[in-house]
Amino acid sequence: MSKIKFGTDGWRAIIADDYTVENVKRVAYATALWLKQNFENPSAVVGCDPRFGGPMFADVTTTVLASQGVKVFRAENTFISTPMISLGTVRKQASAGIIITASHNPPAYNGYKIKAFYGGPATPDDIEKVESQIPDTISLELKTVTDYVTEGLVEYIDLEDMYVEHAEASFDIPAIRDSGLQWAYDAMYGAGQNVMRRLFPDITFLHADYNPSFDGQAPEPIQRNLQEFEQLIKLSEGEIASGLVTDGDADRIGLYDGDGTFVDSHHILLLLIHYMYKVKGEKGEVYSTFSCTSKIQKLCDAYGLNNTVTKIGFKYICDLIVNSGKPFMVGGEESGGIAVNGHIPERDGVWIGLMIWEFMAKSGRSLKDLVQEIYDVVGKFAVERYDLHVTEEKKQQIISNCKSGYSAFGKLKVTRTEDLDGFKFFFEDETWVMIRPSGTEPVLRVYCEAPSTAESIKILDIVKAELLK
Repeated sequence: MSKIKFGTDGWRAIIADDYTVENVKRVAYATALWLKQNFENPSAVVGCDPRFGGPMFADVTTTVLASQGVKVFRAENTFISTPMISLGTVRKQASAGIIITASHNPPAYNGYKIKAFYGGPATPDDIEKVESQIPDTISLELKTVTDYVTEGLVEYIDLEDMYVEHAEASFDIPAIRDSGLQWAYDAMYGAGQNVMRRLFPDITFLHADYNPSFDGQAPEPIQRNLQEFEQLIKLSEGEIASGLVTDGDADRIGLYDGDGTFVDSHHILLLLIHYMYKVKGEKGEVYSTFSCTSKIQKLCDAYGLNNTVTKIGFKYICDLIVNSGKPFMVGGEESGGIAVNGHIPERDGVWIGLMIWEFMAKSGRSLKDLVQEIYDVVGKFAVERYDLHVTEEKKQQIISNCKSGYSAFGKLKVTRTEDLDGFKFFFEDETWVMIRPSGTEPVLRVYCEAPSTAESIKILDIVKAELLK
């Protein structure tokens, strides 16, 4: 049997190739062993997103866990989001949460994420413990889910109801509904669609039906994947005030203003800090990953808040939220995964979207105006990214050159460098480029922050030419 390896956010593989019933059984069995070794009365919340085969793989996981004496709280919903699993894990005081999902990966993939008892990503140490116990082969006598329900080892729960009630208790939903503003939501055929229909039945929906193949596109909420939604907003000619997008398992966010301009995670993080501190009067720690805009530090300095920069990956932010012992306010990463106080220590695209829509509804200001409020404090900026598909040999050569240190890229003189997770080279006027190999793909990511998109692209072109010499 193939060696199963968890990545930065779970195990993912191509369905019917490495992602098979037998391999899911192996992973579920190792999960059961880990749960029994670490919890006196082990339990787990289990569900799946809308991907192909999700209910079947969730049932396999359920029966394997139950066969080992682990109590399973099985989502009765056809599909649910990763944040719903995390919330359910906390609410049911379960030992762990397991969701069958490959997040924003292409439709051919499925996966298996483990959430810890606190409602966020399991630690790398715990994942390693599960991984080390995955058997090479497995032979289990399994009963049906119904049999385990009769025995009291499986209990069905409605995670959708739980999430909707939590949202209605946490936000002024009537203020958003009755604001006079028109909203739009692109579900990307993902797991956020049902709760958004329940919360806002009268808004404009796109790709919000059940399509396990995501119509052939990776459900990742980045601008190039959202052209149909972008055009829908632009053609509304200002009628739609904001458009929200979430990925396949609804833990990542994409956002548009009323002009159909994409609002990236750098700006969303700044808006959340501004809203929570300046408007709602909240205080607490801010956590941002190494690839995020430097403007976060500038805004935190202006507001007297502490910003801690982490390595790239939400698990590092979650670790600080759960273990730092300090009051938490906002934490997030460049790729659209953001968490806020008052919820779970978990990325949640729907939740963050509701925060922004509530901010707009209560302030009576457009998203563009709110972004301008940020610019008034920190200055205008844009962060762009190139993904360079290079050979492994070339990638290693570039990394070696980065370690040696670049003094300049063309006419751009490097004033200082940072290497927390990748290599960040700073120029004058607060501009910078960052070079980092992807942890999940054969890609070299190159980021740039500059005062405008045009300047960012110009600098990226210069840096790219220098790197590929």
